[in-house]
Amino acid sequence: MRKIFALADCNSFYASCERVFNPSLEGRPVIVLSNNDGCVIARTNEAKALGIAGFEPVFKYQQIIDQHNVAVFSANFALYGDLSSRVMATLRQFTPEMEIYSIDEAFLSLASMNIDRTAYCRKIKATVSQWTGIPVSIGIGPTKTLAKLANRLAKKDPGLGGVLDITDNPQIDQLLAQTKVEDIWGVGRRYTALLSRHGIQTALQLRNANDDWIRSHMTVVGLRMVEELRGNPCIDGQETPPPKKCIMTSRSFGRDVHVKEELEQAVAEFTTMCAEKLRKQKSKASLLTVFIGSNCFRDEPQYSNSITLGLPEPTDYTPRLLELAHRGLKNIFKPGYSYKRAGVLLAGIGPRDITQLDMLEPGQEKSGETGLMRAVDSINSRMGRGTLKYAAAGINRPWKMRQMMLSPRFTTSWEDLPVAKAV
Repeated sequence: MRKIFALADCNSFYASCERVFNPSLEGRPVIVLSNNDGCVIARTNEAKALGIAGFEPVFKYQQIIDQHNVAVFSANFALYGDLSSRVMATLRQFTPEMEIYSIDEAFLSLASMNIDRTAYCRKIKATVSQWTGIPVSIGIGPTKTLAKLANRLAKKDPGLGGVLDITDNPQIDQLLAQTKVEDIWGVGRRYTALLSRHGIQTALQLRNANDDWIRSHMTVVGLRMVEELRGNPCIDGQETPPPKKCIMTSRSFGRDVHVKEELEQAVAEFTTMCAEKLRKQKSKASLLTVFIGSNCFRDEPQYSNSITLGLPEPTDYTPRLLELAHRGLKNIFKPGYSYKRAGVLLAGIGPRDITQLDMLEPGQEKSGETGLMRAVDSINSRMGRGTLKYAAAGINRPWKMRQMMLSPRFTTSWEDLPVAKAV
């Protein structure tokens, strides 16, 4: 059976999430900032038209922001994650097979459907918009790479209505000739420079390149990319991503930290978040790394260090991981420095139901631990992260990220639920 892929991609996703609960932002330039309100990570088309570039420090555009009344938001990942789940749940109803590629993208299989693909995808687009408020564009093609290309073209041409099918398109050569190699999925800066030096600057030129040359210069990965441009599916996917081999949570602080107690709170918070991710993928970890670093932008003595500690047997029990993390921090902390960042990494990860025990150490897991963690995760999932939390992570948390323009968590916090009032 011939494969047909539809890539559904949310438009300016983070900024679109901000517009869902604030319709007055429609048509107004909107940008979303990274952790500690440092760099621009999302922009609406209106913001792009003003010359605001992605992944650039926001202070560079302060004059434009003030002059054009640009709406600026701190990243609200609780809101974005929840709306992403709603978008994916909606998309899943339209296909027997779906692969979530990122927080705002998913590949839908249309291979077994006897349908008008363009009309069907317009129905998908309209349903997602109606049910979630998030606008999406959909590209359709015989391979994932071509579906990605079709999606990009659908976004650039308003006349397409956000949907483009390039399967069996007689103008495919013309479309590929208009596409720069750097705009092809999987072609990064290094490959762009390499291809440009050899006169390959468009997707059409890459598609027609010699196989031996591609294999020699871009390995088998590059050859798969070229085959995808030729309409031959070579990139396999999976509906459920494989479990992560490492899980890390790290942050830069909203202000410099000088006392050990605040570092302990931050490390406890990061350990708790890592443990939640660990349990979500049904795994346990046997290694934990703690790392800290001073503020390298200050003209003062610098210090950074890390330590990795092991467990007698793998665990996903947060209190045990907290105990290990605090022991690690105690070994590497030095007073007298201005600390700007810290983090926790879990490794030695394996399946939760297959545990290699230590012959020389008694088993640590006690009855009730699994049930306790399941109850904590369930409550925090239903009532919002932080409903139940460990005292070790602190209450006021003066070290937390700077988020001066944070919107409410409309869908994940009782305190932030929108209130309807009679007029």
